[in-house]
Amino acid sequence: IVFSGNGPSGICLSYLLSGYTPYFKRESLHPHPILQRKLEEAPEVSILDQDLDYLSEGLEGRSDSPVALLFDALQRPDTDFGGTAESVLAWWHEPSRAIPHLVLGRNAPGGAWHSIEGSMVTLSRGEWMGLPDLPFKEWLKQKRRGLRNNRATAEDIAQYYQHYVTKKGLQKNFRCGTVVTSVRKVSAESSASHAREDLQESAGSLWNSSGQSTEVFQVDGFFKTAEGDKEPFSIYAENVVLATGTYDSPTWLGVKGENLSYVHHQLSALEKAVKNNSIGIMSDPVLIVGAGLTAADAILFAHHCNIPVIHVFRRRVSDPGLIFNQLPKMMYPEYHKVHQMMKEQTAACAGPYECYISLPEHHVLSFGKDKKCIIQDKNGCQKAYKISMALVLTGSNPNLSFLPNNGIDLAMDNGQPVNPKRNPIDVDPFSYECTQEKGLYALGPLAGDNFVRFVQGGALAAASSLLKKANKNPP
Repeated sequence: IVFSGNGPSGICLSYLLSGYTPYFKRESLHPHPILQRKLEEAPEVSILDQDLDYLSEGLEGRSDSPVALLFDALQRPDTDFGGTAESVLAWWHEPSRAIPHLVLGRNAPGGAWHSIEGSMVTLSRGEWMGLPDLPFKEWLKQKRRGLRNNRATAEDIAQYYQHYVTKKGLQKNFRCGTVVTSVRKVSAESSASHAREDLQESAGSLWNSSGQSTEVFQVDGFFKTAEGDKEPFSIYAENVVLATGTYDSPTWLGVKGENLSYVHHQLSALEKAVKNNSIGIMSDPVLIVGAGLTAADAILFAHHCNIPVIHVFRRRVSDPGLIFNQLPKMMYPEYHKVHQMMKEQTAACAGPYECYISLPEHHVLSFGKDKKCIIQDKNGCQKAYKISMALVLTGSNPNLSFLPNNGIDLAMDNGQPVNPKRNPIDVDPFSYECTQEKGLYALGPLAGDNFVRFVQGGALAAASSLLKKANKNPP
């Protein structure tokens, strides 16, 4: 089995395929009485070997995935009600159930968490960022640190994921510094004639020589050496797991001049510009486009550095779809502050915040070489603004260029590109296997699970399915 992506989804699945097996902890009491009754029916049978459809039936929560809700309910029984009930799972290491697998990723274990500005605070509560059988809070305590407002920094999360892989002995399955360039189906006969690559040797043979399967996946890519060279590899596997997340390709507006050097699509560009003093208090304003949390983080950063901001977004400030209108004020005071600025500081009426102008229901028409940006309102009125730099922060899309047709054929609507919120990959809800391509699995945002808390259910479903295929499930 080969995974493409070594973020939380990939780490969790590696844990479950390394022989770590969850059972219902006898004598534990789950606050959901129907689930408790079902768990008591067969406590000697691992959760991985039970009927996940039956166990998850009737569960409700903040995810559309029944298995995500089930695994979350087992690990954090009453967390949505502010409770701190312990997990009802007992974890046993059963090495005979381990399945050889490789986890390929560009970064260190933790995936995109290593690319996010380290001081950024997570949207989710800290304890929701944890992986099975190693609570995040406990790890933080060992560092003699506490959670700010119950939330953690991106740097903490990235370090925790690396620590988790080491602590659970999963390193042998991980190959960092690898880039996958192609995944495609080939006939088993043609691939059998190819030499095995060094990359897979230490993880055990991924090749099933029984000849049961007539087609396998060929995974091509390159490995970046310490000297900076690229060493190509080819691996053959009967099953491939897509867990690449969505941080790869920032969304572009598709307007004239967007490729000019002062227009950026990542928050890190603003941090870099401040660091090297190329923008400051006396600069022309920074244009920030977007009304999500990354745009809010950019506004907070600029505000902290006293850098003037023009903030452009398409929605109304009162739009219920706006993320700020869905967040509790007490838990997210800094985002509430940005929302207040968006409301009170429009170009039409000056408010109490200096160095910030909000332009709701506006959009960018073009960027000029002279750093002038043309912005249009909902009535078609246009205005030019002189800016120092532009940050287009309107979300990101997965980069699936390594799949035939960019993975579009795998999506729910196979006429549109894969999008984690609007058009995820179509998977079976209880195995996370792609409905259009057997042997291919999709986890995390690619399958529509956008929070670390809920990606783990997909790993549980995939592990259960893969163990059945490998006959590692007891009868």
